[in-house]
Amino acid sequence: MKLRIATYNIHKGFSHFNRRMMVHDLRHTLRGLDVDLVFLQEVQGEHQRHALRLPNWPAEPQYEFLADQVWSDFAYGRNAVYDHGHHGNAILSRYPIISDENQDISDHRFEQRGLLHCEVAIDNLHLHCLCVHLGLLERGRRRQVTAIAARVDRLVPPTAPLIVAGDFNDWRNKAGRELIVALGLTDAFPDQRGRSARTYPSGYPLLRLDRIYVRGFRVCQADVHHGQPWSRISDHAALSAELEML
Repeated sequence: MKLRIATYNIHKGFSHFNRRMMVHDLRHTLRGLDVDLVFLQEVQGEHQRHALRLPNWPAEPQYEFLADQVWSDFAYGRNAVYDHGHHGNAILSRYPIISDENQDISDHRFEQRGLLHCEVAIDNLHLHCLCVHLGLLERGRRRQVTAIAARVDRLVPPTAPLIVAGDFNDWRNKAGRELIVALGLTDAFPDQRGRSARTYPSGYPLLRLDRIYVRGFRVCQADVHHGQPWSRISDHAALSAELEML
């Protein structure tokens, strides 16, 4: 069985430097990928000021607006909460999400980070999906990777298929290597030197921040979506991959 997935830091629906609201363009472009599962970071669940100030601001949360009529199920994990709203991670799915839980993995009070864990039913299989957004400090990322590995060891059967995707902020690939060793994962995007894909900034990617890791799958194809129109939508490039279950 083959499965198409994508991960994307959508920058709360705004372009680089917050110059333009791009959530409508985002929905159109994201649908063009024709994927079964989408792992999203920096998803705006609510923003009262934008709703009052911007005439085209969606009435529903961004994850519902993006999923509408394409991805029948979705889950949202609220991470950062402020007076006028909140944002976090989301997973959109064409298959039923039978359970979801958001785990707070914040390392300090100035950076709210979360791990959204969903169990997706695909025929008779239960696929475990973890959507993550790690912190900016290396020391904090190490502790967050430890939390991810501990959760998987505790809740995911060793034989169950697993996908861990999101924004790792891991430009030196230390956290990624630790996660691969701890959980037996495969990076969907290694180059000839074993390095992950460049995804930031989206106009001309230099840093390797975003990842897709899998267990129980063979990677058939993997693509980095940067340049136009992606660079108009977010400061990160999107990643997509076609997977075949082993």
